[in-house]
Amino acid sequence: MSINPDLQGRSYPAAEVYDVSREKIREFAKAVKASNPAHFDVETARAMGHSDLVAPPTFAIIVAQRADAQLVEDPESGIDFSRVVHADQRFTHHRAIVAGDRLVAELHVDGVRAMGGGAMITTRSEIFALDGNDDREKVATTTSSILVRGEGQ
Repeated sequence: MSINPDLQGRSYPAAEVYDVSREKIREFAKAVKASNPAHFDVETARAMGHSDLVAPPTFAIIVAQRADAQLVEDPESGIDFSRVVHADQRFTHHRAIVAGDRLVAELHVDGVRAMGGGAMITTRSEIFALDGNDDREKVATTTSSILVRGEGQ
């Protein structure tokens, strides 16, 4: 099955909430070798003006990839995940992600470009923090490009 060119312009609504905990921040920071004390020590983070531990900037990928999964799992997309190569990832932060955030992401397919027997797909995830009333505050925007290799590539 080839990639559906009608994916361009499609949006996927925010799905499940991702609860950011102190331990998740600490584990991610260790995994990516981020050494800023604000990732590990609450008092240091508060002294820097944050309400709690601060996640490393790339922490947003966790929420963005959950949103990307909606596209990959969409039977109308034509995407065979075994043929996907991650080409690019960019982050724009509107504010820091901190422990206690409840995050959701909306996925937008901004581009589908045929390349040989495959396609380059560009997506944008708008990540929001929910407050107690489920009002949204924009936290980050991630842009991702994946190459879906065609048959025989």
